[in-house]
Amino acid sequence: MSTGKYKPQYPRVAQLKTGEHLRDHLTKEGIAMGFDEELKTGENSPFAKAHTTRAGNTIGNAFCILPMEGWDGTTDGKPTELTKRRWKNFAISGAKLLWGCEAVAVQPSGRANPNQLMINEQNLGDFDELYQLVETEHKAAFGNTDDLLTGLQLTHSGRFCKPNSKTQMEPKILYSHPVLNKKFGLADDYPLMTDGEISELIDAYVIAAVRAQKTGYKFVDIKHCHGYLGHEFLSAYDREGIYGKSLENRTRFIREITAGIRAEAPGLEIGVRMSIFDWVPFKQGPEGTGIPAAESPYKYAFGGNESGIGENLSESFEFLKELEKLDIELLCTTAGSPYYNPHIQRPALFPPSDGYMPPEDPLHGVARQINAVAEVKKAFPSFYTVGSAYSYLQEWLPNVAQNVLETGKADSIGLGRMVLSYPELPADVLAGTPMKRAKICRTFSDCTTAPRNGMISGCFPLDPFYKKMEIHETLKTIKAS
Repeated sequence: MSTGKYKPQYPRVAQLKTGEHLRDHLTKEGIAMGFDEELKTGENSPFAKAHTTRAGNTIGNAFCILPMEGWDGTTDGKPTELTKRRWKNFAISGAKLLWGCEAVAVQPSGRANPNQLMINEQNLGDFDELYQLVETEHKAAFGNTDDLLTGLQLTHSGRFCKPNSKTQMEPKILYSHPVLNKKFGLADDYPLMTDGEISELIDAYVIAAVRAQKTGYKFVDIKHCHGYLGHEFLSAYDREGIYGKSLENRTRFIREITAGIRAEAPGLEIGVRMSIFDWVPFKQGPEGTGIPAAESPYKYAFGGNESGIGENLSESFEFLKELEKLDIELLCTTAGSPYYNPHIQRPALFPPSDGYMPPEDPLHGVARQINAVAEVKKAFPSFYTVGSAYSYLQEWLPNVAQNVLETGKADSIGLGRMVLSYPELPADVLAGTPMKRAKICRTFSDCTTAPRNGMISGCFPLDPFYKKMEIHETLKTIKAS
């Protein structure tokens, strides 16, 4: 949707200037979210807490950089200078856990866009170079890399594949979804992936993991979030065969990949980023505000209830029990999907071009994820759990995040959009340095609107590097139209 003349109906976070203002607003809105008015520094800060995984990898503090794509690789899946700049920023952020850096396709047909990175035999040298770049830049900034843990997120984009054209979807789906098939122009009888194709894909994941280990990465993430293929397995209630219906079948994908990696890449740690809950897809209502695109009962929201707009974590907990059995410790949480209910996934005041105006104060979305992750951490203390959705907190991010860590609601604070505009935020917080207000992400969503319109991603409003690009003018025209 256009945001050129959009005037938010909710207060901007920057207007909540004092703890009293924030507390009063949260109370008025009925938002359950704690925060600390005073930040701790030095060894007393929960942000400084280190962790050593059961696999023996040390994470030096409680900040994590979430995987973020730039839509800026080459068409054969190699990184460009833009890719390297972004990874360098991750490396010098001060965070000690780099969760995959960005999604990397394991098959050509599984790419989300023609410029998505892809790990294959031809690109091994490039991925080794990326890893060494991260190591070198982090060491130059912080002295050593002994407590830096860098992984690679492996993915297949499922129903959101666009491997050959930025405008032509080539979906690979597990079942016919009554809302999403219609939303993205797929017939009810659109062909489903066969069990044989899934078996070949599992082999591709294992091969990709072996390659990741060869090029230095200490763990791989088997992505199960945001509506991509791994996530779709979890809601394949209607699929026939060995990958559908029962939870045992719907979790077969992760079990078989994990078994293959354990056999072929011993010592490589495995993590999972998962949408711990989902909702019904949303669409623009008559006034442009998001409304549910289907009526209840809605059964395809894994971790959601039948209303389509609430959580029921019972199956999410069953999935987590499976991960425990697989001896997976690294868990990165998120929710929903940027393609069909972005307000629960990455709360924002300003929607992207393909979105809708927020149907709630975005602070509800932040609190919803914090509280769901707290339930996960309480029920499954053995996971090293990374939370998400903090960027919308803006000036209040460190205060809320400190409270999250102090109260045991998560082990690590995952940062996504914020790091595009303000990569050194973790280092500043750890050093007790005041936040640089001019660099704080204001959730303008240009980093999404640009790739939705065939351009690279980046923080065009606040990062001078992107702000001066010619395509920034094109982007402003699109937003104003």
